[in-house]
Amino acid sequence: MFKKLFLIFCLVSFVFGENKFSEPKPSFENPRKVVYSLYTGDMDTVNHTIGSMYNILKEYPAESLKIVVVAYGKGLRALKKDADKQTLTRISSLMEYDVEFIACKNTMETMKWEESDFIDGVSFTQAGIVEVIERQVAGYIGITAY
Repeated sequence: MFKKLFLIFCLVSFVFGENKFSEPKPSFENPRKVVYSLYTGDMDTVNHTIGSMYNILKEYPAESLKIVVVAYGKGLRALKKDADKQTLTRISSLMEYDVEFIACKNTMETMKWEESDFIDGVSFTQAGIVEVIERQVAGYIGITAY
């Protein structure tokens, strides 16, 4: 009997419990905005970062979160067509959830890479770090790959 009551209490708490979002609550009109800096070429770190994006997407109501990933330096490699296929599949999946991936043209020029070397859906900016700075000025919360 106690187990049944406890399970019912847990279910009710889960279904009707209040989220701990700060004011103003995230909404379509006022989404949470996050910008990730992806500058490491270590695929374990890249995949941990991708995992954290999935975790964020699970917690926020649909349409109340905007995630942008700015890749520069060694992190840009993760967006190339010849990168790890499993990672590219995860990145493509994130794009379906409207996660925006932006590649640094300065890094591309240094590495002699072309826009055609990157997966479909990637957008481009001249200086990745400047994009991160400007997004933060525009109210995005900066997150660095770990």
